[in-house]
Amino acid sequence: MLPGSLEVIEVKDIRPHLRPTLLLAYPVVLSQLGHIMVSFVDSVLVGRTGTVPLAAVSLGVSSTTVLLIVGIGLSMGSVPLVAAADGRRDLPDLARLLVSSVWLSVLAGLALAGLGQLVPPLLHYLGQAPEVEALAAPWVRVISWSFLPLMVFQGFREFAEGLGLTRQAMWLSVLANVVNAVLCYALVFGHWGAPQMGLMGSAWATLIARVLMAGLMAAYVLMAQRLHTYRAAVRSWWPDWDTLVRLLNLGAPIGVQMGFEVGAFAAAAIMIGWLGAVPLAAHQVAINLASITYMAATGIAAAATIRVGNLNGSGNLAEARQAGFAAYVLGFGFMASMAVLFIATRHLAPLMYSHDPVVVAQAGTLLLIAALFQVSDGLQVMGLGALRGLEDVKVPSVVALLAYWAVALPLGYFLGFKLHLGAPGVWTGLLLGLTIVAGVLLVRFRRETSPEYTASLAQPVPAE
Repeated sequence: MLPGSLEVIEVKDIRPHLRPTLLLAYPVVLSQLGHIMVSFVDSVLVGRTGTVPLAAVSLGVSSTTVLLIVGIGLSMGSVPLVAAADGRRDLPDLARLLVSSVWLSVLAGLALAGLGQLVPPLLHYLGQAPEVEALAAPWVRVISWSFLPLMVFQGFREFAEGLGLTRQAMWLSVLANVVNAVLCYALVFGHWGAPQMGLMGSAWATLIARVLMAGLMAAYVLMAQRLHTYRAAVRSWWPDWDTLVRLLNLGAPIGVQMGFEVGAFAAAAIMIGWLGAVPLAAHQVAINLASITYMAATGIAAAATIRVGNLNGSGNLAEARQAGFAAYVLGFGFMASMAVLFIATRHLAPLMYSHDPVVVAQAGTLLLIAALFQVSDGLQVMGLGALRGLEDVKVPSVVALLAYWAVALPLGYFLGFKLHLGAPGVWTGLLLGLTIVAGVLLVRFRRETSPEYTASLAQPVPAE
């Protein structure tokens, strides 16, 4: 159904939008990959120390990622507003958005770091293996402090990306990931005179790398000559209340929607943890690989937000529609290719994380299911990006709540535990949830940008 729905798109109409979308997308793709590559490096290196530490990373990531993703979603509310203001050439509004975006991200980062410190005592109630819980708790305490610098990075980054300046965050993410990889290798295994910290070494490496990212991104926005015009338009470095409310009206639903989605995967990890350390380690391997392709797709979706928001802000909804469809085509092509890659490498890719044959075999099975939901995952995130460009964020949040928490998780629990299919059953439930969201959002974007629908909204309501 979903691929067939793309047949309505006229290729000749979207062709002019493919190259601009790609030019915007590829730096964002690499920048987004920077977030997940931290987890990839941590998982690969920690996995070399044993199955239990790898399961502990999975538990730690699952129990904290929802907080982090909600914060990132909150910061993303600035992108469509900045893109639309840039389309209108509204310099005063851009100045207010710069200041308020940074303030909102800093305050959110402080709140998230504080909430993260409350997570370790709660791990005991998740029904995980005691040895996994014992290793995960201190890791969570350290990794939670990295939420503040990461949110500072996001505040400055999203403003720059809303202006179409996507390469700077890309290079900073690449640099921070190199630093994280080197520090992680040194601290996990005790190389080059560093203390051998095992699992905890990965947490400290991540914290240091994210502090570096925040400092460099802030320095770019506050010092770069090409952004001088926007800084010069700032009348006060205190946040504007009305602008904060606008950011929250967009960012909060985005954060909630992303929280529902990631929370469903986190809940799935907790359920799989009830099966033992080995299935949880296999889940970490498969979800980490699937997250890499997902984060790459979010880069294309972010480009869709910028392009759709800018064209819509300039009053050209017809071109905004085609820009959104161009992102759909790019996202579909990329994720379909990744599905083939997952199938081809399902027995080899898990070896990067673990040499435990049971973990590798179970991860290979999960990668088959991951291959099936690649297309659905890509199309749903394209829909989210395109709709954000239209500042349509509330309905997608409701769709995510119902699809993931009312359908996907109950079905996953039934298949995994009642029918005794284990982790593959839980993942099958997630596959259905992603497919539902993808279909609903594609239909909604087509409707919201159709000439017939927009014309009907513009018609006056007849008097009674």
